[in-house]
Amino acid sequence: MKFKWRKWNRVIHRDLGYLFFGMTIIYALSGIAINHLDDWNPNYIITTNNVEFTDKINTEMDKTSVISFLDKFNEGRNYKKHYFPSDNFLKVFLKNGVAVFNISKGVGTIEKTKKRPVFKEMNYLHYNPGSWWIWFSDIFAGALIIIAISGLFIIKGKNGISRRGAWITILGILIPVLFLLMFYY
Repeated sequence: MKFKWRKWNRVIHRDLGYLFFGMTIIYALSGIAINHLDDWNPNYIITTNNVEFTDKINTEMDKTSVISFLDKFNEGRNYKKHYFPSDNFLKVFLKNGVAVFNISKGVGTIEKTKKRPVFKEMNYLHYNPGSWWIWFSDIFAGALIIIAISGLFIIKGKNGISRRGAWITILGILIPVLFLLMFYY
């Protein structure tokens, strides 16, 4: 009985593809997010609210006075700690944020952070949070190599690796090589 390597190739390709579907999506989406760190923060949603006030604030204010002042901006319940970095500024640490008030100008900024759903968790996994995850990621990377190689031999004939597929594969190899030659060396 002849060994049916094409059949086993398809089975391995298919089953590894199914098994690592979730991981592929996680790494792909978090990879896109990480590629665009200059455009957005994939882990947190940051909101900034500029405020104005006429209250008299001085460096002698205690916790109760600061909380009362923050209540005007619906932030009193989020108070954690405060200090005066200079005679003109009050800085307040809030739950999930910070507020900075310019006492002399009567203006301030309240910045709040909130975890970005889904992306925060995916990025956590992408950055390999522990040794057990590193092992799983290495297995996933090995599986991607097997999926890539076995994928070359799924189709036979004019669209397979010996004809049309060869040209597309060569193009897929040349793109990163050309990029390296143009921008790295």
